[in-house]
Amino acid sequence: MDAIAGDGDHGIGMQRGSDAALEAARAAAEAGAGAATLLDRAGDAWSDRAGGTSGALWGVALRAIGGALGDEAAPTARAVAAGVAAARDGIRAYGKAQVGDKTMVDALVPFAETLDRDVDADRGLADAWVAAAAAASAAAAATADLLPRMGRARPHAEKSLGTPDPGAHSFALIVTAVGEVLTGDAGPFKENAR
Repeated sequence: MDAIAGDGDHGIGMQRGSDAALEAARAAAEAGAGAATLLDRAGDAWSDRAGGTSGALWGVALRAIGGALGDEAAPTARAVAAGVAAARDGIRAYGKAQVGDKTMVDALVPFAETLDRDVDADRGLADAWVAAAAAASAAAAATADLLPRMGRARPHAEKSLGTPDPGAHSFALIVTAVGEVLTGDAGPFKENAR
């Protein structure tokens, strides 16, 4: 996608960043770190290794979620939703993108709004997350109809029509995968933790 709608480096940056974040998170977990410390280290690793704007944005997101969760208590659905809202706000402040700019924000905003609404409706984290991931996926697909107004894809504006934004698409893939973990038999929130 990024070869069509951008400068072609999104996929490799996402792979490098997510691999580095996983390695850092595993090391933090093995050392007994709480959620905030684990996500801070993962965010720093993602940002450092991925490079580019996407790497920085994922670093902002993971650190914001960690800040909302803290290191002491087990994460609650409300704390996770608050962390996602903080990630949304942090990414928008950092990158200045708005919905409609054909960026990751186009998928992130409906994800955060749906998660918050469904957590408030007491659906449980796993179900709320899955619904939010579906909203993110639909919004990411809809970016195919947008012209980019921000970032490196802007010079490729007409060429990008018909192709979803790579950042929005990868965001949707990631939150969908997290939803599969949350609803799986081994998922920590199988019983719809509140």
